[in-house]
Amino acid sequence: MTNEPKGISADSIAPWLEKHVEGFEAFQAIEKITAGQSNPTYRIDAKSGRYVLRAKPPGDLLKSAHQVDREYRVISALTDTDVPVPKVYALSPDGDESPIGRQFYIMEFKEGRIFWDPLVPETKSNEERAAIYDAMNATLAALHSVDVEAVGLSDYGKPGSYFSRQFSRWTKQYRASETDTIEAMDRLIAWLDENEPEDDGHVSLVHGDYRLDNMMFAPDRPQVIALLDWELSTLGHPFADLAYQCMQWRLPHQGGFKGLGGIDRVSHGLPSEEDYVARYCERRGIARPDNWNYYIAFSFFRLAAILQGVYRRALDGNAANPERGKQMGRAVPLLAQLAVQSLSEDARS
Repeated sequence: MTNEPKGISADSIAPWLEKHVEGFEAFQAIEKITAGQSNPTYRIDAKSGRYVLRAKPPGDLLKSAHQVDREYRVISALTDTDVPVPKVYALSPDGDESPIGRQFYIMEFKEGRIFWDPLVPETKSNEERAAIYDAMNATLAALHSVDVEAVGLSDYGKPGSYFSRQFSRWTKQYRASETDTIEAMDRLIAWLDENEPEDDGHVSLVHGDYRLDNMMFAPDRPQVIALLDWELSTLGHPFADLAYQCMQWRLPHQGGFKGLGGIDRVSHGLPSEEDYVARYCERRGIARPDNWNYYIAFSFFRLAAILQGVYRRALDGNAANPERGKQMGRAVPLLAQLAVQSLSEDARS
């Protein structure tokens, strides 16, 4: 076979697919899907249809990163809930026992729309654009309403304060991948450490990277048909997902971010951050969150730490898209500055 992705041989993977994926028949081709910076993703064509293979990246990886087995587990658990997810078929072993030398899983290939620009220029009207954002809001509320014990995920995260655990994890990973001293990042880390709110006991399944381009919409209507990229999912605090989503309202609409900062959102039919949070809370029947600036600042910090890791992998030659990884890494100082700015202002407009 020609044009095989590096490190994946059709001769080795085709027999595995026929053995472990129900109904799989007659492997035809495999092609890398270039979007994304985390776990490399590939489309597989076969006589029996199209599939998606999602794998660990090659090379040395940071501890606790790229656990595709966790992705497989959480998607499987959500199959019969109100959270839209693709069907998953099989999980491979890791290491030498895997036909590609690293762990991967197979899921269904869905046909739909992914919106890479939060202004959603593909839409025909402000009403449709507003409906897309409302569907995204409803999906988030559905995710945080899942009974984790009922779906077998009560042990999917560690006990104790989610923000304390996450702050410790991402501080360590940021330091492990740090390439230069960023004064704003050091200031942010110190502020977060000193201002962590008390644990209020709220626990839900959290996606960890909840944003518009990590979900697929139906081809012909504003309905979410698949929530994707579960690499960072765990049990945690629902306001972490909500604040991470709302961070997009503050990111610039240029460079690699494509946020909503500086955009006249009313003229585009987009909800304000205030209204988006209020609608989410209404759907879940909860009060508006206190300590909102902390949650927003934490979201900036966490994204900056993630992008620093992507940047380091790009420098080491292990990123899914090295050039894109280097570009994203250069944005870390801007994220740190925006986070520091958020500490003393209320930008929920």
